[in-house]
Amino acid sequence: MSTLQIVGGQVLRPDMTVREADVLADRETGRILEVGATARGEWTLDAAGGLVIPGLVNAHCHAAMTLLRGYADDKPLDAWLREDVWPTEAALETEDIVAGTRLGAVELLKNGVTTLGDMYFEVPEAAAALAEAGLRARVGHGIVTVGKDEADARADFEEGLAVARELDGVAGGRIETALMPHSLTTVDAALLEEYVPRARDAGIPLHYHANETRDEVDPIVDEHGVRPLEYADDLGMLEPGDFIAHGVHTDGAEIELLADRGVGVAHCPASNMKLASGIAPVEAMLEAGVPVGIGTDGAASNNDLDVFDELRDAAMVGKLETGDAAAVAAPDVVRAATDGGAELLGFDSGRIAPGALADLAVVDLDGPHLTPAHDLLSHLAYAVRGSDVRHTVVDGEVVVRDRDVVTLDEAAVKRAAERRATSLIERAQ
Repeated sequence: MSTLQIVGGQVLRPDMTVREADVLADRETGRILEVGATARGEWTLDAAGGLVIPGLVNAHCHAAMTLLRGYADDKPLDAWLREDVWPTEAALETEDIVAGTRLGAVELLKNGVTTLGDMYFEVPEAAAALAEAGLRARVGHGIVTVGKDEADARADFEEGLAVARELDGVAGGRIETALMPHSLTTVDAALLEEYVPRARDAGIPLHYHANETRDEVDPIVDEHGVRPLEYADDLGMLEPGDFIAHGVHTDGAEIELLADRGVGVAHCPASNMKLASGIAPVEAMLEAGVPVGIGTDGAASNNDLDVFDELRDAAMVGKLETGDAAAVAAPDVVRAATDGGAELLGFDSGRIAPGALADLAVVDLDGPHLTPAHDLLSHLAYAVRGSDVRHTVVDGEVVVRDRDVVTLDEAAVKRAAERRATSLIERAQ
């Protein structure tokens, strides 16, 4: 047995308490063996002066969109997609997506993110880049049929199904899949009626954008006479293991429907604010028992992949949405970014306990913005930044040591991304 021991730090326990302890992980199984162990591991990682936390989970992301960071700002979602994002994405080449995914992977790992849900294109190549970086992910091909003829629309669904079947469980189980129709308004209903049952027959879960803006709600109500998530339920798109992104404009009946079906929501507060989409009713979701995770969305609408930023945003907008300063409290957002996101994505991680996957991050506590240390859980929700992460561990393997990514050449990744981004914009324009 080859073991890794994280020594000398404090540990965030599943009950949201903090205590001094070491964490011993089995590098062969990728799981935690002991918490509070006294025996030394074969390999050690210094956590002195730091807080060991479960690796963060970015439950909804488009990693390759790092290439569009800062390219199209200050527009509402529909105009942003139709005027800027989709025309540029039409010029994407496989090498662009690989470069953008690698850049996203470096950013995520340095920010203590160990797991992500990723919807985009050229998924086999993107998944290979995520696996190379050492990340854990649930991936899928983003299916959009609007503006396509039937043959191209079917080809999009066939690719989504093929990707979900062929990539599930690769990289030693670190990569899992889902069928990922983009949204309920950008995908043809007749094709959903045909392909969702095929996904169910293959045991493939679903992930899609839903209720992100009012413009995604009203057309469905007008055409079908029901709310979007009732429409999704009629199509068989709400089953345990499925999860939606955003859920901003969900009403009480839809929240109860999500809770009843066991379908979770990836809450993306920064993207929702930047695109003026609205504030998701997260407190009501939590009270109803809806599983809630935290996502950054893509760097084109955020503009970074720092999940610690999202914790703070989620707590703040949750209080504004309810008018209650006690709503969406620190423990709520920390859970959402760890075991909540892991539950959404279907991974046995998000907590520091024997038997759980050894996905961990070590946060330095010596910054002036983290002094004094009255309440470290409060610091995680309101004060810690991605730049405070010292080490990141995925599957019992060190992937970031002392702020250096050990699985990828960061300088080379940034150079390649800069070149591909410049070329992409030139081709798109």
